[in-house]
Amino acid sequence: MPVHAAGGATAGPRYAGHPALAPFAAGVAERRQLPERWVLGRLEQARRNDTVRRLVMPPPPGTARNWRAYRERFVERDRITAGLAFWRQHEPWLAQAEAAYGVPPEVVVGIVGVETYYGRVMGRFRIVDALATLAFDFPSGRSDRSTFFRGELEEFFVWCAREGVDPLAPLGSYAGAMGLPQFMPSSLNRHAVDFDTDGRTDLVGSGADAVGSVARYLAHFGWQPGMATHYAVQPPSQGDALPALRANDISPAFTAAQLQAQGVTLPEPARSHDGLLAFVELENGGGPASHYAGTANFYVITRYNRSSYYALAVSELAQAVKGAKASR
Repeated sequence: MPVHAAGGATAGPRYAGHPALAPFAAGVAERRQLPERWVLGRLEQARRNDTVRRLVMPPPPGTARNWRAYRERFVERDRITAGLAFWRQHEPWLAQAEAAYGVPPEVVVGIVGVETYYGRVMGRFRIVDALATLAFDFPSGRSDRSTFFRGELEEFFVWCAREGVDPLAPLGSYAGAMGLPQFMPSSLNRHAVDFDTDGRTDLVGSGADAVGSVARYLAHFGWQPGMATHYAVQPPSQGDALPALRANDISPAFTAAQLQAQGVTLPEPARSHDGLLAFVELENGGGPASHYAGTANFYVITRYNRSSYYALAVSELAQAVKGAKASR
């Protein structure tokens, strides 16, 4: 009889007997002072998940990216309404997080909204299956990230041991991310905080812990209070300047004056921006691209997910929910 994984796909074979398991478990036990038999025993019950292997692959070559379509998935009425409800429910925690870390409530609300629709979509893959699959059976056809996922699998066992969680129980995304803010295990261990001080760091059931952890994460990567995330700009009329502008992608590398000298048209707030800016270009399928000047705070959001599309969706959802709150 086939076994069905939490994510809905038929699970593959157990990892018991896989030649990489015993050395991995021994290394984790030695490095992290964990019981080797416990690590190995749980890993032997993990199952390969071929849906995970499929989902981790990049889109087919030639697939056009479309910012407007991407935006419509996240900045829409129902998600804004859910974001407003989340803000109202957790308003004291959001205020405390801003006081502690300098990150405004709307940005935290924007991230939780894009990541999990405020807890509606937190993933149904068993984490130990997802991470074991990507650690020991990473698919060919793209750059090999098995080393990264072995590190995350190790961090997962560290977190389970600290929190008293059975490694076979947690569910999350196909990549191994968990909770309202979809933290990878390494981020759980480094940045998550027991914000409600109940003795547990719970990013699934505690909105307070999720709020505090997101704010702490952004602060760690250099969030600057009071700074905008981006400005809409017009690209140079002469296309020969674009390659140099695109070269740094999401990394702020230009002063406002340098962007203007290369033909970029900036609005007044961007012209007076104190700090470096990135020239961000977002494709719109076959239509004209959208262009923005991304600030250091825009770059901080990309430390959460290394995508300019993601960072702009978070920023625009954040502002939409803030506007909805102000109008009611």
